[in-house]
Amino acid sequence: MKKKILVLCTGNSCRSQIAEGYLRYFAQEKAEIYSAGIETHGVNPKAIATMKEDGIDISNHTSNNIDEYRNIDFDFVITVCDNAKENCPYFPTKAKIFHHNFQDPAKAAGMEEEINKTFGKVRDEIKNYCENFINNELS
Repeated sequence: MKKKILVLCTGNSCRSQIAEGYLRYFAQEKAEIYSAGIETHGVNPKAIATMKEDGIDISNHTSNNIDEYRNIDFDFVITVCDNAKENCPYFPTKAKIFHHNFQDPAKAAGMEEEINKTFGKVRDEIKNYCENFINNELS
């Protein structure tokens, strides 16, 4: 049976979207991947662009609220920012909980090149995390 994995962030616009894309890529058919936020901010266009640079298309992803998934019995919940970890509403689950606080690239400041560099750096950190997660938890 496929494992169910939820990636949770504040606005489900950047970090959780990137993680959803990589978890889908690395898990292939081993898991069903969901992402959500404690709020919804829409999928960040820079997250879409930075993933496209690495050959992953997340342009059809949607920004979802955690409440939409209350009836799903997740095997794993991964929070990718401290705010989500601290403010996620409790819902009963047997899921193993994982947490890694990634920098929010949407808050990067500076020239366009600097912002894009930050998105790429965070993308690569999330990619490594997701690959290790799948190798360690689903192999």
